[in-house]
Amino acid sequence: MSQDTNTETLIVSELEASTGKIGVIKLNSEKTLNSLTLSMVKGMSSQLSQWEDDQDIAIIILMGSGDKAFCAGGDVQELYKSAVSTPGGPCIQGEAFFQQEYQLNYQLHTYSKPVICLGNGIVMGGGLGLMAGASHRIATESTRIAMPEISIGLFPDVGGTYFLNQMPYNLGVFFALTGASINARDALYTKLADYVIPWSAHSELLQNLQKVDWLPSDNHTLVDEQIDAISIKEKSLKQLMTSEIQTHHALLESICLHQSLAEVLFEISQYNEEDRWFNKAQSAIKHGSPLSSVLIYEQLRRHRHSNLETVFLSEFQLATNIIRYPEFAEGVRALLIDKDKSPNWTFKHFSEIPCSSLEQFFSAPWKKNPLELGRTKQQ
Repeated sequence: MSQDTNTETLIVSELEASTGKIGVIKLNSEKTLNSLTLSMVKGMSSQLSQWEDDQDIAIIILMGSGDKAFCAGGDVQELYKSAVSTPGGPCIQGEAFFQQEYQLNYQLHTYSKPVICLGNGIVMGGGLGLMAGASHRIATESTRIAMPEISIGLFPDVGGTYFLNQMPYNLGVFFALTGASINARDALYTKLADYVIPWSAHSELLQNLQKVDWLPSDNHTLVDEQIDAISIKEKSLKQLMTSEIQTHHALLESICLHQSLAEVLFEISQYNEEDRWFNKAQSAIKHGSPLSSVLIYEQLRRHRHSNLETVFLSEFQLATNIIRYPEFAEGVRALLIDKDKSPNWTFKHFSEIPCSSLEQFFSAPWKKNPLELGRTKQQ
């Protein structure tokens, strides 16, 4: 190891390889399930920029401390503090977090060198944003992926508008509206992960990567070969876990083919069988923010075919409007602050939301979008 830089919440190191080096960024906040803070986001972005221009760095690895989680998302309680300190906005700290986070997400999606994400354990919200941007997304036998923003009056952001719209059979609609949790096999099926490896083998993977003679550029194929050598193949994966997505495929496809939010929600509500996974998804919609359900559906619909840059610009606009509105603070209060789990949502049913209120969320709150996405690279 030629370099090892420790901060309170981020560990940055460089591993020597046969030729070149491997940059490693480890989220280091195990007690908070490696939830992202503004300083962590800034540190990651700065380090990635430095490594991209460093010819010695061949590949990047993203991982989390501990065995429970890669990353459980953003530090929502800090966003809450920003929202309640200046009702109606601008919410300086909260908006700065979204801005920096989306810049980091875009940076990962467009990064020129291979980025391996070890998505072990809990991968939620902002954690999935990091994983989705990596070129090589690895799940493990304990991976649990979810985007449960409807429960706090938010929406699946961090590029979710882009990668959820890429899920097959339009399944991203169900995933976004319900915050449904999926495992590694589901992640492969829905194209949220590229490989599954045993978590016990991740140290072996790092050691194998150090033995590679890395090329001056374009090492993606070499990375594929190393991960594939220790990955769990489909036949073995079936024996390890059940795919809820495949089990419920016909039902989910039928739901997601509907052309309106009302039809989607109606069909979800009509399912009346005892089914723990699906019933939990139903409960999330029942108790989640009706306003969020409309914003989620509209954001996905309006940007069904938008490119990556447009998606992030639109997400920052929507996130800014949401954090300035009381719905988000109330959702966080009920779930994480007072923990009474009884949010007083602004609207009791999505049908009560007037079009004028809806359009306010999709209208720019400033003359120019302050999100800077840097130089454009090949997608």
